[in-house]
Amino acid sequence: MRKFDVVVIGTGVAGSSAVYKFARAGLSVAIVDERSFGGTCALRGCDPKKILIGGAELVDWAERMKDKGIEGKVYINWKKLMAFKGEWTKGFPERIERAFKKAGVETIHGSARFIDKDRIEVNGEVILSDKFLVATGAKPRKLNIPGEEHVITSDEFLELDELPERIVFIGGGYISFEFAHLAARAGSSVTILHRSERPLKNFEPYIVDSLIKATEERGIKVVTNAPVKEVEKRADSFVVKTPQGNFEVNLVVHGAGRIPNVDDLGLEVAGVEYDEKGIKVNEYMQTTNENIYAAGDCAKGGLPLTPVAAVEGSIAANNIIKGNHVKIDYTAIPTVVFTIPPMASVGLKEEEARKKGLKFIIKKGDTSKWYNSIRINQKYSCYKILIGEGNRILGAHLLGQNAEEIVNIFALAIKLGLTAKDLKHAYYTYPSHSYDILYML
Repeated sequence: MRKFDVVVIGTGVAGSSAVYKFARAGLSVAIVDERSFGGTCALRGCDPKKILIGGAELVDWAERMKDKGIEGKVYINWKKLMAFKGEWTKGFPERIERAFKKAGVETIHGSARFIDKDRIEVNGEVILSDKFLVATGAKPRKLNIPGEEHVITSDEFLELDELPERIVFIGGGYISFEFAHLAARAGSSVTILHRSERPLKNFEPYIVDSLIKATEERGIKVVTNAPVKEVEKRADSFVVKTPQGNFEVNLVVHGAGRIPNVDDLGLEVAGVEYDEKGIKVNEYMQTTNENIYAAGDCAKGGLPLTPVAAVEGSIAANNIIKGNHVKIDYTAIPTVVFTIPPMASVGLKEEEARKKGLKFIIKKGDTSKWYNSIRINQKYSCYKILIGEGNRILGAHLLGQNAEEIVNIFALAIKLGLTAKDLKHAYYTYPSHSYDILYML
């Protein structure tokens, strides 16, 4: 039986952010993972996805500029684009494991399960530790429908050798919309099936409505009130059955949300409380077992985003090393849907602000006729800004080119307490999308 000061379970962003801190603090530390080292973001999520979407963005830009001086057909060679993506993902697990070992971290491959409050079992070996950090991330939720075995996940989508002619994405969240925009520009006929009335429900409806118009104009069907009841396999196709009709396609992709990956950890034995939303933690990222902390998508904390996981992992590490002294702050976390164009959001939506009883004004509008949209022939772009008492920014919601960058300025304003006046009196490069902030306010 080996003994460590700290054991980290999970090698994604949260676990990796913490493990180096433990090593630098001189603690004996091990990190465990049942899958390839590197976690979802680097291998099966944000990074490879954005590489592929980069190709789709180029195709879209060329199509928009057709008859505007740009001639010729630009198209996606899926195999070569996937090979380009592989330049990032292939070898990444080995690189990160080498980095762990160089830092003095013991690396262990296998499934970890608590067998007591202070020990886990991995590959039949019992490992004892003074402290633990659980950072196991999330996994696709069960659909619980007949034929679920015929549905692939986002992990598998990112490894497809070729794209079929017809694809259905189940669920109207960010995963489905991002991959739908990619697949449509790679030549597939795409349908998104969403179970309720409003897809992308965590985003400002005014912005979502414009994105859906852009989505449908690209030929992607968005079918609402269409919960999937069954997926039936035919000879060379699948039939997806919904109250809105049946859809015969060549591929069905799960985009209906993810849940914390905690079911097989034996947390009950360790005295750690959790439910379907994740592991219960306090503001120090500490669980109901004072010697076990949790961070990232497996914890009930902030949004399931890479930057949030990194901060949570870092805070958990600081508190494990020096005792609880650093609290998590979830103020002003920006989030993006990497569609084409991208949609970005930070702070409160209008509905949330009204429920809080806040006084505010709204600045909103279509920016498709503004210079920066006309310059790139971008038909769909808009904004909605909530400005509260004291001229403070309460929320910012954007659709358009570089929205994922512009939203960071609003996030900083909310975080630092800057006012709309502060932003209006700043200097921005011109002409740039950031300069449009002046007109928005």
